[in-house]
Amino acid sequence: MHAPVPADNRPTTGFILLAGSLTAFGALSIDLYLPALPSIARDFGATAAAAQFTVSAFLAGMAIGQLGFGPLSDRVGRRLPLLAGILLYTLASLALVFAPSIETLSAGRFVQGLGACAGVVISRAVVRDRFDTTESARLFSLTFLVLAVAPMLAPTLGAGLMHLFGWHSIFLVLVAFGLAVGAAVFFGLPESLSPEAAAQAAGESPLGSYWAALKDPHVLGFVGAGALNGASLFAYIAASPALFMEHFHQPPSAFGWIFALNALGLVFTTQINRRLLLRFPPDVVARRGSLAALGFAAILLLLALFGQAGLGVTMALLFLGLGSYGFVSANSSALALGAMPERAGAISALIGAGAFAFGALAGALTAPFAAAGPLAMAAAMAAGFAGSAWALHRVTRA
Repeated sequence: MHAPVPADNRPTTGFILLAGSLTAFGALSIDLYLPALPSIARDFGATAAAAQFTVSAFLAGMAIGQLGFGPLSDRVGRRLPLLAGILLYTLASLALVFAPSIETLSAGRFVQGLGACAGVVISRAVVRDRFDTTESARLFSLTFLVLAVAPMLAPTLGAGLMHLFGWHSIFLVLVAFGLAVGAAVFFGLPESLSPEAAAQAAGESPLGSYWAALKDPHVLGFVGAGALNGASLFAYIAASPALFMEHFHQPPSAFGWIFALNALGLVFTTQINRRLLLRFPPDVVARRGSLAALGFAAILLLLALFGQAGLGVTMALLFLGLGSYGFVSANSSALALGAMPERAGAISALIGAGAFAFGALAGALTAPFAAAGPLAMAAAMAAGFAGSAWALHRVTRA
Protein backbone atom coordinates (compact mmCIF):
# COMPACT_ATOMS: atom_id res chain seq x y z
CA MET A 1 0.00 0.00 0.00
CA HIS A 2 1.33 3.43 -0.93
CA ALA A 3 2.02 6.01 1.71
CA PRO A 4 -1.12 8.05 2.35
CA VAL A 5 -1.33 11.57 1.04
CA PRO A 6 -1.78 14.39 3.53
CA ALA A 7 -5.10 16.20 3.75
CA ASP A 8 -5.38 19.07 1.26
CA ASN A 9 -6.97 22.45 1.71
CA ARG A 10 -8.46 22.64 -1.79
CA PRO A 11 -8.93 19.97 -4.46
CA THR A 12 -7.04 20.38 -7.72
CA THR A 13 -8.87 20.52 -11.05
CA GLY A 14 -7.48 17.11 -11.95
CA PHE A 15 -8.77 15.56 -8.75
CA ILE A 16 -12.21 17.11 -9.26
CA LEU A 17 -12.40 15.68 -12.79
CA LEU A 18 -11.28 12.25 -11.61
CA ALA A 19 -13.75 12.20 -8.70
CA GLY A 20 -16.54 13.24 -11.08
CA SER A 21 -15.56 10.50 -13.55
CA LEU A 22 -15.62 7.85 -10.82
CA THR A 23 -19.06 9.06 -9.77
CA ALA A 24 -20.23 8.86 -13.40
CA PHE A 25 -19.89 5.07 -13.76
CA GLY A 26 -23.45 4.39 -12.64
CA ALA A 27 -25.23 7.29 -14.36
CA LEU A 28 -23.38 6.89 -17.67
CA SER A 29 -23.96 3.14 -17.80
CA ILE A 30 -27.71 3.62 -17.35
CA ASP A 31 -28.50 6.81 -19.28
CA LEU A 32 -26.33 6.02 -22.31
CA TYR A 33 -28.01 2.61 -22.57
CA LEU A 34 -31.71 3.51 -22.21
CA PRO A 35 -32.36 4.49 -25.88
CA ALA A 36 -31.13 1.05 -26.97
CA LEU A 37 -33.73 -0.98 -25.04
CA PRO A 38 -36.27 -1.32 -27.91
CA SER A 39 -33.54 -2.37 -30.37
CA ILE A 40 -32.09 -4.88 -27.91
CA ALA A 41 -35.52 -6.43 -27.34
CA ARG A 42 -36.10 -6.65 -31.08
CA ASP A 43 -32.67 -8.14 -31.90
CA PHE A 44 -32.99 -10.85 -29.24
CA GLY A 45 -36.70 -11.48 -29.87
CA ALA A 46 -37.38 -10.59 -26.24
CA THR A 47 -40.18 -8.71 -24.55
CA ALA A 48 -39.86 -5.09 -23.45
CA ALA A 49 -40.01 -6.29 -19.84
CA ALA A 50 -37.03 -8.61 -20.43
CA ALA A 51 -35.03 -5.74 -21.93
CA GLN A 52 -35.98 -3.49 -19.01
CA PHE A 53 -34.77 -6.19 -16.61
CA THR A 54 -31.23 -5.65 -17.89
CA VAL A 55 -31.40 -2.19 -16.27
CA SER A 56 -32.67 -3.70 -13.02
CA ALA A 57 -29.84 -6.25 -13.10
CA PHE A 58 -27.29 -3.45 -13.35
CA LEU A 59 -28.87 -1.60 -10.43
CA ALA A 60 -28.88 -4.80 -8.36
CA GLY A 61 -25.16 -5.22 -9.02
CA MET A 62 -24.57 -1.62 -7.97
CA ALA A 63 -26.53 -2.08 -4.75
CA ILE A 64 -24.94 -5.37 -3.71
CA GLY A 65 -21.38 -4.65 -4.75
CA GLN A 66 -20.92 -1.52 -2.74
CA LEU A 67 -21.58 -3.40 0.50
CA GLY A 68 -18.40 -5.36 -0.24
CA PHE A 69 -16.20 -2.69 -1.78
CA GLY A 70 -16.82 -0.17 1.02
CA PRO A 71 -15.38 -2.08 4.00
CA LEU A 72 -12.76 -3.74 1.76
CA SER A 73 -11.35 -0.30 0.92
CA ASP A 74 -11.07 0.42 4.66
CA ARG A 75 -9.04 -2.74 5.11
CA VAL A 76 -6.63 -2.94 2.13
CA GLY A 77 -6.62 0.65 0.85
CA ARG A 78 -8.53 2.62 -1.76
CA ARG A 79 -6.44 2.00 -4.89
CA LEU A 80 -6.50 -1.81 -5.14
CA PRO A 81 -10.30 -2.31 -4.78
CA LEU A 82 -10.93 0.69 -7.01
CA LEU A 83 -8.70 -0.64 -9.78
CA ALA A 84 -10.18 -4.13 -9.37
CA GLY A 85 -13.72 -2.74 -9.70
CA ILE A 86 -12.84 -0.71 -12.79
CA LEU A 87 -11.17 -3.76 -14.38
CA LEU A 88 -14.26 -5.89 -13.66
CA TYR A 89 -16.47 -3.17 -15.16
CA THR A 90 -14.33 -2.88 -18.30
CA LEU A 91 -14.16 -6.63 -18.92
CA ALA A 92 -17.91 -6.99 -18.37
CA SER A 93 -18.58 -4.12 -20.79
CA LEU A 94 -16.41 -5.83 -23.42
CA ALA A 95 -18.19 -9.15 -22.90
CA LEU A 96 -21.58 -7.44 -23.34
CA VAL A 97 -20.62 -6.50 -26.91
CA PHE A 98 -20.73 -10.23 -27.76
CA ALA A 99 -23.71 -11.26 -25.60
CA PRO A 100 -25.62 -14.01 -27.47
CA SER A 101 -28.94 -13.73 -25.62
CA ILE A 102 -30.99 -11.42 -23.44
CA GLU A 103 -30.30 -13.69 -20.46
CA THR A 104 -26.55 -13.37 -20.98
CA LEU A 105 -26.94 -9.64 -21.36
CA SER A 106 -28.76 -9.43 -18.03
CA ALA A 107 -26.07 -11.47 -16.29
CA GLY A 108 -23.36 -9.31 -17.83
CA ARG A 109 -25.11 -6.14 -16.75
CA PHE A 110 -25.23 -7.44 -13.18
CA VAL A 111 -21.46 -8.04 -13.23
CA GLN A 112 -20.96 -4.64 -14.83
CA GLY A 113 -22.89 -3.07 -11.95
CA LEU A 114 -20.71 -4.92 -9.42
CA GLY A 115 -17.67 -3.24 -10.93
CA ALA A 116 -19.24 0.18 -11.47
CA CYS A 117 -20.16 0.59 -7.82
CA ALA A 118 -16.48 0.63 -6.80
CA GLY A 119 -15.98 4.02 -8.40
CA VAL A 120 -19.07 5.50 -6.79
CA VAL A 121 -18.45 4.13 -3.28
CA ILE A 122 -14.69 4.46 -2.99
CA SER A 123 -14.54 7.95 -4.52
CA ARG A 124 -16.59 9.26 -1.57
CA ALA A 125 -14.17 7.64 0.86
CA VAL A 126 -11.17 9.11 -0.98
CA VAL A 127 -12.69 12.58 -0.78
CA ARG A 128 -13.17 12.19 2.98
CA ASP A 129 -9.60 10.91 3.37
CA ARG A 130 -8.22 14.05 1.78
CA PHE A 131 -10.54 16.86 2.86
CA ASP A 132 -12.44 18.06 5.90
CA THR A 133 -16.23 17.90 6.20
CA THR A 134 -17.04 21.28 4.68
CA GLU A 135 -14.65 20.92 1.76
CA SER A 136 -15.95 17.37 1.18
CA ALA A 137 -19.50 18.73 0.97
CA ARG A 138 -18.40 21.38 -1.55
CA LEU A 139 -16.65 18.74 -3.64
CA PHE A 140 -19.66 16.41 -3.52
CA SER A 141 -21.71 19.30 -4.88
CA LEU A 142 -19.33 19.57 -7.82
CA THR A 143 -19.35 15.85 -8.58
CA PHE A 144 -23.15 15.87 -8.40
CA LEU A 145 -23.05 17.87 -11.64
CA VAL A 146 -22.28 14.57 -13.37
CA LEU A 147 -25.44 12.94 -11.99
CA ALA A 148 -27.55 15.93 -13.01
CA VAL A 149 -26.11 16.49 -16.48
CA ALA A 150 -26.01 12.80 -17.50
CA PRO A 151 -29.82 12.48 -17.91
CA MET A 152 -29.73 15.52 -20.20
CA LEU A 153 -26.86 14.50 -22.51
CA ALA A 154 -26.23 10.75 -22.28
CA PRO A 155 -29.55 9.54 -23.81
CA THR A 156 -28.97 11.75 -26.87
CA LEU A 157 -25.42 10.45 -27.25
CA GLY A 158 -26.62 6.87 -26.81
CA ALA A 159 -29.32 7.35 -29.45
CA GLY A 160 -26.73 8.76 -31.85
CA LEU A 161 -24.34 5.85 -31.31
CA MET A 162 -27.15 3.35 -31.79
CA HIS A 163 -28.30 5.03 -35.01
CA LEU A 164 -24.80 5.18 -36.50
CA PHE A 165 -23.18 1.96 -35.29
CA GLY A 166 -25.81 -0.15 -33.52
CA TRP A 167 -26.39 -0.74 -29.81
CA HIS A 168 -23.17 -2.78 -29.43
CA SER A 169 -21.18 0.43 -29.89
CA ILE A 170 -22.57 1.77 -26.60
CA PHE A 171 -20.70 -0.93 -24.70
CA LEU A 172 -17.52 -0.20 -26.66
CA VAL A 173 -17.76 3.41 -25.50
CA LEU A 174 -18.16 2.17 -21.92
CA VAL A 175 -15.06 -0.02 -22.39
CA ALA A 176 -13.11 3.06 -23.49
CA PHE A 177 -14.46 5.02 -20.52
CA GLY A 178 -13.39 2.27 -18.11
CA LEU A 179 -9.90 2.11 -19.62
CA ALA A 180 -9.47 5.89 -19.48
CA VAL A 181 -10.62 6.24 -15.86
CA GLY A 182 -8.63 3.17 -14.81
CA ALA A 183 -5.46 4.67 -16.30
CA ALA A 184 -6.15 7.97 -14.53
CA VAL A 185 -6.54 6.16 -11.20
CA PHE A 186 -3.43 4.03 -11.73
CA PHE A 187 -1.16 6.94 -12.65
CA GLY A 188 -2.79 9.87 -10.86
CA LEU A 189 -4.49 8.78 -7.64
CA PRO A 190 -2.17 8.07 -4.67
CA GLU A 191 -3.29 5.91 -1.79
CA SER A 192 -5.24 7.99 0.75
CA LEU A 193 -6.13 5.47 3.46
CA SER A 194 -4.23 6.25 6.66
CA PRO A 195 -2.38 3.49 8.55
CA GLU A 196 -4.58 4.20 11.58
CA ALA A 197 -7.78 3.60 9.60
CA ALA A 198 -6.34 0.43 8.05
CA ALA A 199 -5.40 -0.89 11.51
CA GLN A 200 -8.91 -0.10 12.75
CA ALA A 201 -10.50 -2.04 9.87
CA ALA A 202 -8.09 -4.98 10.25
CA GLY A 203 -9.31 -5.52 13.80
CA GLU A 204 -12.99 -5.95 12.89
CA SER A 205 -15.11 -7.78 10.34
CA PRO A 206 -17.08 -5.94 7.63
CA LEU A 207 -20.28 -6.63 9.58
CA GLY A 208 -18.56 -5.25 12.66
CA SER A 209 -17.71 -2.07 10.75
CA TYR A 210 -21.32 -1.64 9.69
CA TRP A 211 -22.63 -2.33 13.18
CA ALA A 212 -20.21 0.15 14.76
CA ALA A 213 -21.21 2.82 12.23
CA LEU A 214 -24.94 2.26 12.64
CA LYS A 215 -24.67 2.44 16.43
CA ASP A 216 -23.32 5.97 16.13
CA PRO A 217 -26.36 8.33 16.22
CA HIS A 218 -24.64 10.90 14.02
CA VAL A 219 -23.78 8.43 11.28
CA LEU A 220 -27.24 6.85 11.42
CA GLY A 221 -28.97 10.23 11.39
CA PHE A 222 -27.05 11.68 8.46
CA VAL A 223 -27.20 8.46 6.41
CA GLY A 224 -30.95 8.26 7.08
CA ALA A 225 -31.48 11.90 6.16
CA GLY A 226 -29.69 11.44 2.86
CA ALA A 227 -31.52 8.20 2.05
CA LEU A 228 -34.98 9.65 2.80
CA ASN A 229 -34.18 12.78 0.82
CA GLY A 230 -33.08 10.58 -2.06
CA ALA A 231 -36.32 8.60 -1.83
CA SER A 232 -38.19 11.77 -2.80
CA LEU A 233 -36.04 12.09 -5.91
CA PHE A 234 -36.61 8.42 -6.82
CA ALA A 235 -40.36 8.86 -6.35
CA TYR A 236 -40.29 11.71 -8.85
CA ILE A 237 -38.14 9.76 -11.35
CA ALA A 238 -40.40 6.71 -11.17
CA ALA A 239 -43.66 8.65 -11.45
CA SER A 240 -42.77 11.44 -13.87
CA PRO A 241 -43.12 9.57 -17.22
CA ALA A 242 -46.69 8.42 -16.55
CA LEU A 243 -47.61 11.63 -14.75
CA PHE A 244 -46.61 14.01 -17.52
CA MET A 245 -47.23 11.87 -20.62
CA GLU A 246 -50.43 10.07 -19.54
CA HIS A 247 -52.08 12.31 -16.92
CA PHE A 248 -51.03 15.69 -18.34
CA HIS A 249 -50.99 14.39 -21.98
CA GLN A 250 -47.57 15.82 -22.82
CA PRO A 251 -45.72 14.36 -25.85
CA PRO A 252 -42.41 12.55 -25.23
CA SER A 253 -40.45 15.53 -26.55
CA ALA A 254 -42.09 17.86 -24.03
CA PHE A 255 -41.48 15.35 -21.23
CA GLY A 256 -37.80 15.35 -22.15
CA TRP A 257 -37.66 19.13 -21.71
CA ILE A 258 -39.54 18.97 -18.40
CA PHE A 259 -37.16 16.32 -17.09
CA ALA A 260 -34.15 18.32 -18.27
CA LEU A 261 -35.50 21.48 -16.62
CA ASN A 262 -35.68 19.80 -13.22
CA ALA A 263 -32.21 18.35 -13.73
CA LEU A 264 -30.98 21.87 -14.50
CA GLY A 265 -32.58 23.06 -11.27
CA LEU A 266 -30.55 20.47 -9.38
CA VAL A 267 -27.39 21.74 -11.08
CA PHE A 268 -28.12 25.27 -9.87
CA THR A 269 -28.88 24.28 -6.28
CA THR A 270 -25.75 22.15 -5.94
CA GLN A 271 -23.67 25.12 -7.00
CA ILE A 272 -25.57 27.46 -4.69
CA ASN A 273 -24.79 24.94 -1.96
CA ARG A 274 -21.06 25.34 -2.66
CA ARG A 275 -21.36 29.09 -2.16
CA LEU A 276 -23.47 28.78 1.00
CA LEU A 277 -20.85 26.50 2.56
CA LEU A 278 -18.41 29.39 2.51
CA ARG A 279 -20.63 31.11 5.10
CA PHE A 280 -22.60 28.39 6.89
CA PRO A 281 -21.72 24.91 8.23
CA PRO A 282 -23.05 21.89 6.27
CA ASP A 283 -25.58 20.84 8.92
CA VAL A 284 -27.26 24.27 8.90
CA VAL A 285 -27.54 24.32 5.10
CA ALA A 286 -28.89 20.77 5.00
CA ARG A 287 -31.47 21.36 7.72
CA ARG A 288 -32.84 24.56 6.19
CA GLY A 289 -32.87 23.04 2.72
CA SER A 290 -34.85 20.03 3.93
CA LEU A 291 -37.44 22.27 5.61
CA ALA A 292 -37.88 24.32 2.44
CA ALA A 293 -38.36 21.16 0.37
CA LEU A 294 -40.89 19.81 2.85
CA GLY A 295 -42.86 23.04 2.54
CA PHE A 296 -43.01 22.86 -1.28
CA ALA A 297 -43.95 19.16 -1.23
CA ALA A 298 -46.66 19.80 1.37
CA ILE A 299 -48.17 22.54 -0.80
CA LEU A 300 -48.20 20.19 -3.80
CA LEU A 301 -49.81 17.47 -1.70
CA LEU A 302 -52.57 19.80 -0.49
CA LEU A 303 -53.28 21.07 -3.99
CA ALA A 304 -53.37 17.50 -5.34
CA LEU A 305 -55.80 16.45 -2.60
CA PHE A 306 -58.22 19.19 -3.69
CA GLY A 307 -57.71 18.61 -7.41
CA GLN A 308 -55.93 21.92 -7.98
CA ALA A 309 -52.50 20.65 -9.02
CA GLY A 310 -52.42 21.56 -12.71
CA LEU A 311 -49.46 21.17 -15.04
CA GLY A 312 -47.89 24.57 -14.39
CA VAL A 313 -48.27 24.44 -10.61
CA THR A 314 -46.95 20.87 -10.46
CA MET A 315 -43.90 21.76 -12.56
CA ALA A 316 -43.11 24.83 -10.46
CA LEU A 317 -43.42 23.06 -7.11
CA LEU A 318 -41.41 20.08 -8.33
CA PHE A 319 -38.66 22.39 -9.53
CA LEU A 320 -38.50 24.11 -6.14
CA GLY A 321 -38.92 20.98 -4.02
CA LEU A 322 -36.42 18.84 -5.90
CA GLY A 323 -33.87 21.61 -5.55
CA SER A 324 -33.37 20.50 -1.95
CA TYR A 325 -31.60 17.37 -3.12
CA GLY A 326 -28.59 19.54 -3.88
CA PHE A 327 -28.61 20.98 -0.36
CA VAL A 328 -29.18 17.76 1.57
CA SER A 329 -27.42 15.04 -0.42
CA ALA A 330 -23.89 16.44 -0.55
CA ASN A 331 -23.98 17.81 3.00
CA SER A 332 -25.50 14.73 4.65
CA SER A 333 -22.93 12.50 2.92
CA ALA A 334 -20.04 14.68 4.07
CA LEU A 335 -21.42 14.87 7.62
CA ALA A 336 -21.90 11.10 7.84
CA LEU A 337 -18.36 10.46 6.63
CA GLY A 338 -17.00 13.14 8.94
CA ALA A 339 -18.69 11.60 11.98
CA MET A 340 -16.49 8.48 11.74
CA PRO A 341 -13.74 9.03 9.12
CA GLU A 342 -11.84 5.88 10.17
CA ARG A 343 -14.72 3.86 8.65
CA ALA A 344 -15.22 6.03 5.56
CA GLY A 345 -15.48 3.07 3.17
CA ALA A 346 -18.16 1.29 5.20
CA ILE A 347 -20.11 4.50 5.74
CA SER A 348 -19.92 5.34 2.03
CA ALA A 349 -21.42 1.90 1.33
CA LEU A 350 -24.22 2.60 3.82
CA ILE A 351 -24.94 5.91 2.07
CA GLY A 352 -25.29 4.16 -1.27
CA ALA A 353 -27.23 1.17 0.06
CA GLY A 354 -29.64 3.43 1.93
CA ALA A 355 -30.29 5.50 -1.17
CA PHE A 356 -30.99 2.40 -3.28
CA ALA A 357 -33.21 0.76 -0.65
CA PHE A 358 -35.41 3.78 0.09
CA GLY A 359 -35.38 4.86 -3.55
CA ALA A 360 -36.54 1.46 -4.80
CA LEU A 361 -39.33 1.40 -2.21
CA ALA A 362 -40.49 4.92 -3.09
CA GLY A 363 -40.47 4.14 -6.80
CA ALA A 364 -42.40 0.90 -6.37
CA LEU A 365 -45.09 2.59 -4.27
CA THR A 366 -45.45 5.62 -6.53
CA ALA A 367 -45.16 4.49 -10.16
CA PRO A 368 -48.37 2.39 -10.34
CA PHE A 369 -50.53 5.41 -9.40
CA ALA A 370 -48.74 8.11 -11.38
CA ALA A 371 -51.09 8.13 -14.36
CA ALA A 372 -53.98 9.10 -12.06
CA GLY A 373 -52.34 12.38 -11.07
CA PRO A 374 -49.65 13.87 -8.83
CA LEU A 375 -51.22 12.83 -5.51
CA ALA A 376 -49.23 9.61 -4.95
CA MET A 377 -45.96 11.23 -6.02
CA ALA A 378 -46.58 14.29 -3.83
CA ALA A 379 -47.40 12.08 -0.83
CA ALA A 380 -44.23 10.02 -1.28
CA MET A 381 -42.09 13.13 -1.71
CA ALA A 382 -43.62 14.84 1.32
CA ALA A 383 -43.06 11.72 3.43
CA GLY A 384 -39.43 11.47 2.29
CA PHE A 385 -38.69 15.14 2.89
CA ALA A 386 -40.43 15.01 6.30
CA GLY A 387 -38.35 12.01 7.35
CA SER A 388 -35.17 13.69 6.15
CA ALA A 389 -35.96 16.93 7.97
CA TRP A 390 -36.79 15.02 11.17
CA ALA A 391 -33.53 13.02 11.03
CA LEU A 392 -31.49 16.18 10.47
CA HIS A 393 -33.28 17.95 13.31
CA ARG A 394 -32.64 15.07 15.74
CA VAL A 395 -29.01 14.53 14.85
CA THR A 396 -28.04 18.21 14.80
CA ARG A 397 -29.72 18.72 18.19
CA ALA A 398 -27.75 15.76 19.53
